[in-house]
Amino acid sequence: MSIKGIIFDFNGTLFFDTNLHNQAWDIFLKKYQLTLSDDEKNHKIHGKTNVEILTTIFSKKLNAKDIANLSIEKEDIYQSLCLQQKMELAPGAKDFLEYLLSINIPFTIATASDLYNVNFYFKHLSLDRYFDLSKVIYNNGKIKSKPDPEIFLKAMDVLRVKANQTLIFEDSASGIKAAENSRAAKVIIVKSMDTDYSKWGHEIISSFSEIDRSTFE
Repeated sequence: MSIKGIIFDFNGTLFFDTNLHNQAWDIFLKKYQLTLSDDEKNHKIHGKTNVEILTTIFSKKLNAKDIANLSIEKEDIYQSLCLQQKMELAPGAKDFLEYLLSINIPFTIATASDLYNVNFYFKHLSLDRYFDLSKVIYNNGKIKSKPDPEIFLKAMDVLRVKANQTLIFEDSASGIKAAENSRAAKVIIVKSMDTDYSKWGHEIISSFSEIDRSTFE
């Protein structure tokens, strides 16, 4: 297997923020007298776009303006929680990204986050050191939610690599399924929470320092 390009999911993968998203959703939903268990969040929220999430959890029909306003409201809560702690990339991520740059393997991010959050990450995590924003695939309001593979297929196009040359890092159930549906050569699961991944037959890491770099030689 020859890996020619790498795609990173972001939330819960390159940035260990799943608990912050969960807290933000709890605060947001409480205002509207709604609740979701952690298991429901795993299935209804993680890896999904806000359009799909909000239209699923609110029983009434939402128009585009409603969705945009609710999305910003929730993300403002989330961003404020992020700024209350030291923001940094996942363990081992910086060294791994520097390594990829040194061996000239192209890589990018494919995330269900919208541009509002992507710009926040670039500002507070200095992502421009490693990533070209113009090549990041994010939720633009049109892209299909995971487990549809569209987001990863678009990232492959940006990197100009074939599926059988691509490695994808993911953490959510819908994201892992999307990666499989994209027919990527390899999927590595990043474990940032106490999540049971036993049903998946992929390598699991909790730090990017665990990656076997001989894969890229």
